[in-house]
Amino acid sequence: MAIPLDKLGVSSAPRRVTIDADEARAYAAATNDDNPAYTSAKFAPPLFAVVPTWETLMETVLQLAPPEMLMMVVHGEQDMFFEQALVPGMSLTTTATPYSIRVGSSGTRCTMKVESVDDERAPVVTQYITMFIRGMSDGDGGGPDKPDHTFPEAVRGAEVGQYAVHVDDDQTFRYRAASHDEMPIHWDDALAKSVGLPGIIAHGLCTMAMTSQAVINTVAGGDPARLRRLAVRFSKNVFPGSDVVTTIYDTGSDGGRRVYAYEAHSRGDLVIANGRAEIET
Repeated sequence: MAIPLDKLGVSSAPRRVTIDADEARAYAAATNDDNPAYTSAKFAPPLFAVVPTWETLMETVLQLAPPEMLMMVVHGEQDMFFEQALVPGMSLTTTATPYSIRVGSSGTRCTMKVESVDDERAPVVTQYITMFIRGMSDGDGGGPDKPDHTFPEAVRGAEVGQYAVHVDDDQTFRYRAASHDEMPIHWDDALAKSVGLPGIIAHGLCTMAMTSQAVINTVAGGDPARLRRLAVRFSKNVFPGSDVVTTIYDTGSDGGRRVYAYEAHSRGDLVIANGRAEIET
C-alpha cells in the first residue's frame, strides 16, 4: 500500500472563503486566547488560517490516504509563512498541492503546500502541512524537501521566557466546533483507544495555537500582525486537563526579523519540538 507519486504537484481547484469575525473570535476563545486584537475583531488569530483552508486541505488528504488508513493519519508538522495579517472580512482563495512524500519504516510522511491569496492575488499565508500515516511503509518517496525549522541546540543559553496555557477538560470539544476538525480521536474516547491511544487527545493545531499565544505575548508585544512565520513539529500527545508550557529562545536577527526557537512541554513530555517563530521588528 503506497501513495502514487503522480499525485505530487497536482493542485486542487481554488476555493474562496471570507474570514468571518464571529468565527475568528470563536476560534480564539476555543484556544483560550483573550488577546484584545481578537476579541475586538481587529485581527483573526494566526492559526485561524487553518479554518478557511481546512476543506481544501482535507480533500487533498483524502486523495492521498487510502480510506482504510484514515484513522491512522496524525498531524506531524505545521509550518506557516504569513505575508499579511489575517483580518475579518478578508477573502482567501486557497489551493492545496501535494508537495513531497517520505517513506519510513514506521509510516509515510506526506507534505501538502497550501497557498492562500487575497482578492488582488497577493499572497496572504502559505502553509506546509505534514501528515504522518502510521503503518504505511511501502512505496517510494518523492518531491522537494520542505523548509527546515530544526531547533538550534546552541541557543539553549538564550532563553527569553516561558508561558503556560491550560488545556481545559472540554477543550477538544470546543476546538472541534470552532475549527471544523472532526477527527474522532479528539472527541470519541472509545475510538481513540481502538487505534492505540490512551484516550482522546488535544488537536495538534489547538496546541500550536497555544504556543502562538505564548510567542505573540512574550516577544511580539501582543501584536499578531508582527508574526511572519510559525513552525512546529508535533512530538507527543497533549491531554485535556494538562498545561502546555512554551519555552522561547532568541536566535538573533535575520533580514529585519527577530528569530526565535521554541519548544513546549506538557506533563513532563516534549509535545512541541523544532518550534520556530519569526517576528517583524
